[in-house]
Amino acid sequence: MKQFKVGVVGATGMVGQRFISLLEHHPWFRLTALAASPRSAGKPYAEAVGDRWVMATPIPAAARDMIVQDASDAASMAKQVDFVFCAVDMKKEEIRALEETYAKAECPVVSNNSAHRSTPDVPMVVPEINASHIEVIPAQRRRLGTKRGFIAVKSNCSLQSYVPALHPLMAEFGVRKCLVCTYQAISGAGKTFETWPEMADNCIPFISGEEEKSEQEPLKLWGHVENGQIVPAASPSITAQCLRVACSDGHMAAVFASFDKKPTIEEIKARWRDFQSPVAALHLPSAPEHFLHYFEEPDRPQTRLDRNLENGMAVSIGRLRPDTQYDYKFVCLSHNTLRGAAGGAILLAELLAAKGYMD
Repeated sequence: MKQFKVGVVGATGMVGQRFISLLEHHPWFRLTALAASPRSAGKPYAEAVGDRWVMATPIPAAARDMIVQDASDAASMAKQVDFVFCAVDMKKEEIRALEETYAKAECPVVSNNSAHRSTPDVPMVVPEINASHIEVIPAQRRRLGTKRGFIAVKSNCSLQSYVPALHPLMAEFGVRKCLVCTYQAISGAGKTFETWPEMADNCIPFISGEEEKSEQEPLKLWGHVENGQIVPAASPSITAQCLRVACSDGHMAAVFASFDKKPTIEEIKARWRDFQSPVAALHLPSAPEHFLHYFEEPDRPQTRLDRNLENGMAVSIGRLRPDTQYDYKFVCLSHNTLRGAAGGAILLAELLAAKGYMD
């Protein structure tokens, strides 16, 4: 695999920092440009981010002295990179316009933002679930009038816990309805306990827009490409409630599900155990060896113990048991800034590179 020159747009925020950390030793991608808001532009990255660096490891040497550019100057960035990761903190309409500007400058965009997730010809991809959706990109390029440029997005971070657990059960058993309650870490809001002290010893039962995303985005993941657009699936019916909890990283989900053809507990565990990633043959560097892990212990998975499983790119499942209102209930866990954000976007970029979309 050739090495690709990569930029990070929105480099000073928490997800941007995670991108920079993950790219430090990446075998396919080399960080060559950083961009952020005008107040950071023109400064060395270490100065621009200042005391807001929150990763457990130091700023990578390759990024420390790199001069931050103005994120709005897409034409300049496009000349320096093969594609960009985007993790900006702006209004949705501004993000949509910015990402399309990069794409029209013939610079592919792999976005962590939600602005284009509902755009019908923009693939929203979890590689182990719906890698085939990238086939919509030629139609998107026709709409944008581009040859190389396009936008691809990852899904909401809360989905990365429970949707992977439901996915292996869909085809054979048909998930009819699902209730999910998510318990989401403060890093999902770009915060730490130092910057959000009121979250210590606290739980906030509201995350703006999160429940709508948790109910609608899975249907796009389970949809299909037709006539140059992604048509969302009609089912299952999902209702969600999302809470912010006092954890630094890791989103947990309590899932209740009913099926068209009710499986046994043993059948469910077997589907999780035997699930094979459809893109395993591509040997993507960030892909976990085993996507799904089931814990038999009654008190697992636990956020602090299990969020970093397989470099934070695996999904943990536990407590599968019958329910009195639904067929079954279980809990899931994923690392929200690794599998759920920057790591998931890098995995998507690896898929796109392996399939030739970055050439």
